[in-house]
Amino acid sequence: MSENRQNDKQNVLVVGGGGREHAIVYALKKSVRVGKLYCIPGNAGIAAVAECHPEIKATEIEKIVQFVCAHEDIALTVVAPDDPLALGLVDRLESVGKRAFGPHANAAIIEASKVFSKNLMRKYSIPTAAYETFSSYEQAAEYVKTCPIPTVIKADGLALGKGVIIASTREEAQAGLKEIMLDKAFGSAGANVVIEEFLTGFEVSVLAFTDGKTILPMASSQDHKRALDGDKGLNTGGMGTFSPQNKYTPEMAERAMQTVFVPTIRALEKEGRTFKGVLYFGLMVSDTGDIKVLEYNARFGDPEAQVILPRLKNDILDVFDACIYGTLDKVTLNWDERAAVCVVAASGGYPLAYEKGKKITFGNLDSDVIVFHAGTAFCPDCGEIVTVGGRVLGVTALGATLSDAKQKAYENIKKISFDGMFYRKDICKDA
Repeated sequence: MSENRQNDKQNVLVVGGGGREHAIVYALKKSVRVGKLYCIPGNAGIAAVAECHPEIKATEIEKIVQFVCAHEDIALTVVAPDDPLALGLVDRLESVGKRAFGPHANAAIIEASKVFSKNLMRKYSIPTAAYETFSSYEQAAEYVKTCPIPTVIKADGLALGKGVIIASTREEAQAGLKEIMLDKAFGSAGANVVIEEFLTGFEVSVLAFTDGKTILPMASSQDHKRALDGDKGLNTGGMGTFSPQNKYTPEMAERAMQTVFVPTIRALEKEGRTFKGVLYFGLMVSDTGDIKVLEYNARFGDPEAQVILPRLKNDILDVFDACIYGTLDKVTLNWDERAAVCVVAASGGYPLAYEKGKKITFGNLDSDVIVFHAGTAFCPDCGEIVTVGGRVLGVTALGATLSDAKQKAYENIKKISFDGMFYRKDICKDA
């Protein structure tokens, strides 16, 4: 990294408008090297620290490229969500000489296609659940008549974290296939499906920075996907998370590095799909300690970013630069030793239909609690912050222990209210 890059203030654009993007903006704001922050489209929380442009969608690739070209002061664009990565926003920005953080489209396919990622793991002997893939509904329906139950059915493409059905009976499996492949509940994402064995054990999310050669895992975390307490209800984008996942031992982490993390980066490189950015590993650790990959994401997890980035002590712009310039081997990640817990406040009805435009009331929150906005907007007519999404806010607290952080997060989420608001009461219950 040159002396100029180290000393010059850089203006940064973050693409996205959810809780993950608010966490990234939060981390960038702490950087001594960051100047002005922009965000497309942003949200009400991000707007407090960045210039937001809600008139542009995160998937409007050409409009974003035009925006960056028109703002010559933008030195770096951080592409955070899965859709613009899969659509090739990083590729397009680089094609016009602009710097961007995130994988190219041909590497982001590791998340954009579950069929691709499962076949990659099979080819390179990366441990994962046994599976079959189908493009024909009839063949898939025939297969679930005899496959082991319970089973897991996944839409191939991007489905906002919701395209996974865990079927406990054959009837549920048949209904899930119909929902994905015939009813098109997830649109074209369900044209192909993966049907895989149901794994048991405990889950851990490990996000990792990589420059395509070196891979640096971040602090561990665990997400809670189901909408309701006790892991009941429908799959969501995530109802809360905590870090670290204290069941994930250093020995397990070393084994995962040797059997999963490094082999994945090497496999992508061999396939001509060098990955630079953040690669997310969703892992299942069995009762006997076996580690298998549940899923990959090609970016920061949401809401995992909301507990991991507040614990990161490095200047995040230094880490982004190292990933881009191929110097990650010179970086050591440093972590706040405190634990973090995030509880998500969601709109009534989520992840199905929900109403928008509900006024949000914030009580007297503890000064060290961070409220990450996701589905929020400022209403110019009423002068209030209102709900516009299913997942509305993420209340993140740090504490000496997970128990301390959990207690503080729940004490503070009770001080927030909007019509129809609900949240899980058992985030981090078993940690």
